[in-house]
Amino acid sequence: MSNKVTTVCLLLSMLTAAGSGAAYTLTEAVQHALDTHPEVLAETSQYLSRKQELEQARSGYLPRVDIGAGIGYERSDNFSTRSQGYNDRELTRKEAEVVVDQMLFDGFAVRSEVARQDARVKAQQYTLESSGERIALQAIDAYLKVLLNRELVALSTDNLTVHDRILDQVSLRTRAGVGRSSDLEQVTGRRAAAVSSLLADQVNLQDAESGFISVVGDLPRELAAADDAVPGLPGSLDEAVGKSLENHPTLKSAEADVEAAMAQHQAARNGFYPKFNLEVGGTWNDDLDGVEGRDQDLTAMIRMRYNLYSGGRDQARHRQTAELINQSKDVRNRTRRQVVESMRLSWSAYQVTRDQLGYLRRQISSTENTRDAYAEQFRLGQRTLLDLLNTENEVFQARRSYQETRYDHLFAQYRVLVAMGSLIRTLGVSPPAGDTDREAVNEQFSGIATESTLDAEIRAQQARFHADAARSGSNGN
Repeated sequence: MSNKVTTVCLLLSMLTAAGSGAAYTLTEAVQHALDTHPEVLAETSQYLSRKQELEQARSGYLPRVDIGAGIGYERSDNFSTRSQGYNDRELTRKEAEVVVDQMLFDGFAVRSEVARQDARVKAQQYTLESSGERIALQAIDAYLKVLLNRELVALSTDNLTVHDRILDQVSLRTRAGVGRSSDLEQVTGRRAAAVSSLLADQVNLQDAESGFISVVGDLPRELAAADDAVPGLPGSLDEAVGKSLENHPTLKSAEADVEAAMAQHQAARNGFYPKFNLEVGGTWNDDLDGVEGRDQDLTAMIRMRYNLYSGGRDQARHRQTAELINQSKDVRNRTRRQVVESMRLSWSAYQVTRDQLGYLRRQISSTENTRDAYAEQFRLGQRTLLDLLNTENEVFQARRSYQETRYDHLFAQYRVLVAMGSLIRTLGVSPPAGDTDREAVNEQFSGIATESTLDAEIRAQQARFHADAARSGSNGN
């Protein structure tokens, strides 16, 4: 009795928790994942870091202003002190200086570095978009798996109900002396298999819900049904491949990496040029080098520096960056092949599952008609119990296959959109942004796995498992 009370309490707590939150739609789940997933947030931080590196590079165009000051003991023994009759002289030395240094020409080093960092910012922006597309697809996968496994649990529950009804009928016939004990054993065994299937589906549902929590960052309570038709799909494989090569963010990121490598190669040439700087400065010194009094000067100089020999370092650096260009191009070409391959695989899955659905619908219709005919013939004594049980199992398996393929087809459509790099845009959700409130995200995520929510749901699931197993054993006896 206490176990039943505990189970009821757990179920009520789960239902109360479920009722306290709004139902999720697919787009809301995707948006929540994009706003809170650690991988997206990490890529966002990397993007913001790259932007600051660009600002650092741009600072090379601006003047540098330095000030300095000092005071301390100085002992001098030089021509000035000796000419004044001192072998050495001790004074308190005081110094102050200001220097303004403006780059005039540095062999295009700053310009090339700005171009390189700008390309790196673009590359990371596309990497962030690619990460967002990938996490969005993972969120969709988690969402659809929860829906699918809930459908399968419902089918297994209906299947168990059917076997319970058949078991009741056979039990009545056996007790009335018109049925065989072997029939009762047979249907009892089939019912046990139905219970086992239900328990397995419940475990799979629990796994799917855990996966949802991991990706989306919230509990999967009420989930809205997903539309079977996804907008924005291309009309042919050639069109799909063309859009992938045009829009895929991973490929765009690889292209930006090539630009960065070329800018780095240009920057490596700065060692071959002289460098010119404008330097304006002033010094204000007192009691310097053993001479009492002020020592001040103001200067405005154009300084030129030109390295004539560095042991071949500049030439080697130039050759190295040329090879880095080749490497980045090879990575881009490999990425291009991967993008095309991903689209072809996604398109194939989309077409195959679409074709399968038509055949599975016909299979369900045929097996249901056969099941209904066999049930009537069984009542008339024209079919055996084995015939009836087999047709019920065929109906159950056909419905399962249809639901699994239906969700596979739905997911395949989203895979096509990801392969084109247009999933987030098609869903109409906000792409990953750089102004996410990290503390709010952490606080929100930390609250989804508390004792009163997730653990209560798990214990409630376990209570149902034990209750089903106990009911199965009592009915079998």
